[in-house]
Amino acid sequence: MKKNYILITFLTLCFFVTQLGFAQSSYSNAPINDKIEKLSIYPNPVASGKPYIYITSKKNLTKSIEIYNVLGKKVYQTILTSKELNISKLNSGVYMLKITEDNIAETRKLIIK
Repeated sequence: MKKNYILITFLTLCFFVTQLGFAQSSYSNAPINDKIEKLSIYPNPVASGKPYIYITSKKNLTKSIEIYNVLGKKVYQTILTSKELNISKLNSGVYMLKITEDNIAETRKLIIK
C-alpha cells in the first residue's frame, strides 16, 4: 500500500513538472500587428517619365525597400529615410515592392506604364 502512494505521488509530480517545462509562454518578441500601419504608395500605377513615387506610413520611420521584377529577381534595393523614392532607372512593367519598417515587412505591387 505504501508503494502505491509513493508511485502516485511520483507520477503526479512528474505530470506537473512536465506541464511547467513545456508550457508555452504568452510573451513574444513578434509584433502583434503584422502589417505596416497606413502604408501608402502613390501614384500607382505610375506614368512613365515620372521619376518618383511616394511611400508613407503612420510612423514614417526609416524603411528598407527592395524591388523585384515579375521573375522574382531583385532589381533595386535602398534605404528610404524620406518618403520620396527615385524609380527613374526602372523600365515599364510590373514590380513587387518589399517594404520593411520597424521589423515588419509588407509586399505591394507597383505598375509603371
